[in-house]
Amino acid sequence: MSGVRVKICGLVSPEDALAAVDAGADLIGVNFVPDSPRCVDLRMAEAICEAVADAPVERVALFRDAPWKEIDHVISRVDFDRVQFHGEETEDEVESVDLPAIKAIRGADLEAAENYPGAILLLDHPHAGGGQGQAWDWSEAEQLIAMGQDVIIAGGLSPENVEQALDDVGDIPPWGVDVATGVENDEFAKDPVRMKAFVEAVRRHVGEVKLEIE
Repeated sequence: MSGVRVKICGLVSPEDALAAVDAGADLIGVNFVPDSPRCVDLRMAEAICEAVADAPVERVALFRDAPWKEIDHVISRVDFDRVQFHGEETEDEVESVDLPAIKAIRGADLEAAENYPGAILLLDHPHAGGGQGQAWDWSEAEQLIAMGQDVIIAGGLSPENVEQALDDVGDIPPWGVDVATGVENDEFAKDPVRMKAFVEAVRRHVGEVKLEIE
């Protein structure tokens, strides 16, 4: 695993998951948000996770303001490694899940970040929200990263701009980067070529940074 983890989110089929693993993803995200075009049912989620059960990849279940009963039903049936919260969940709600948590917030909101001390923070577009594929000023994340917060950069990333995003956040790399729209085709399925290009761009950047330090 590189110093910057790659999360490919919103997988909609086992084929997506296998292609993401082949591309070199460190984490994959499975969406349970009802109004998302990437939302899958429990049976498909099981198939996705089973397809990569033996692969060196973490499986992340994504929810937005879901009732505890729904979250518990999913994670008790499907083998996930992490849970990602993408709504207005409280600190207590985030910490109530017995799995490592990722909490999405809008932009690099320092006040919001303080509310989730135990979670990895996913910084998405300040206004558009998750899954919209809109870029923002990623350099705003630099302060949070410098404070020692584990941060995943998201929002409008693609193979073409992820290296620039990593440059923008400063000398300390983020915990990870997250992509969905930037590696998809028109049917929300993931494009194997673009996923591989995305991962390679991140690895290339990390390698260049190491060379500069040395």
